[in-house]
Amino acid sequence: MQNFNYHSHTYRCKHADLDFKDEEYIKDYIKIGLKKIAFTDHCPEKNEIDNRQNMRMSYETRKEYLSSIKALAEKYTDKIEIKVGYEVEYLPGEEENIKELKEETDKIILGQHFIYDDNKNLKIFGEHKIFSNEELIRYGRYLEKAMELGIPNIIAHPDIYMLDRESFGEIETEVAHIICRAAEKYNIPLEINLNKIFLRLFYLRDTGTIRYLSSDEQEKRFDRIKYPCKQFWKIASQYNLKVLYGLDAHHRGQILLWEELIELAHKILGEELIQKLNFIEE
Repeated sequence: MQNFNYHSHTYRCKHADLDFKDEEYIKDYIKIGLKKIAFTDHCPEKNEIDNRQNMRMSYETRKEYLSSIKALAEKYTDKIEIKVGYEVEYLPGEEENIKELKEETDKIILGQHFIYDDNKNLKIFGEHKIFSNEELIRYGRYLEKAMELGIPNIIAHPDIYMLDRESFGEIETEVAHIICRAAEKYNIPLEINLNKIFLRLFYLRDTGTIRYLSSDEQEKRFDRIKYPCKQFWKIASQYNLKVLYGLDAHHRGQILLWEELIELAHKILGEELIQKLNFIEE
C-alpha cells in the first residue's frame, strides 16, 4: 500500500472544510501510517484569470500558507516528512508566474481544470459544457507543453476531461495517448485521483458529513464516477510511465478512508489492469 500522498488542500482554497486546519490533516496522516505528504493547495494567481468564487487562495495568502506548512514540517519532523507546493493549471502566457510558484515550493502538481477557448475565455471541466474535439486535444497539448517546460512534478487526475464526456471514443483515446506519451518522455508520474470516489460514495455535501453505503448501493453509484477512467488507464498501461495515487484531500474524515478508497479504485479499474501499472515507491 502506498505510504505517501502528495495531493492535499487546505481551508485557504475556500471549498475545503473551513474548520479542518493544517495540523489536523497531519495528525490524520500520521494516524493512518503515511511517511511522506505534500500540501498542494490550489495555487494563487498573480494575474487573476479564474475568477470563480471559493476556488483558490488569494495571492497574498500564499506567504502565510507556506510559513504554516514549513513550521509544521519542523514540528513533526520525527514523525512524518512534509512538503509544500501547489496544484496549478497551465495556461499559455502564464509560464513565468507558474515558475515563480515552483521556485518557492517543493512540489508542483498539474491539475488542469480548464483550458482557453478560441476567444481566450476559460472553459472549465465539470460544468456540463460541450467540449469540441479541438478543445479536448488542446487539453492534452496543454499537459504536454507543461511537461515539456518542466513545470509539474506530478500530473493530477489526467483523466478529468472525461467529466463532460458520455463515452470513450476515438478523440478521447487520442487525448490519452498525447498525455501518456508526454508522461513517458518527460518521466512525470500520472495520478490516479481518489477524490471523485470519495465524493460519490461517501461525502454528503449538504451536511458536510460522511455516509457509509452498502456494497450494493456503492455498485449502483460506480457509473457516476467519471474518473478514474478505466479506458484511460488501460492506455496508460501500454506506456513505460510512472503512476501514483492522490487523495486530493479537502474534507474532514477523508484521509482516514485512504485504504478503502484505494481498494475501490482497484475495483473500478480491475486488478488485472492495476498489475500492469508501474506504481512509484517513494
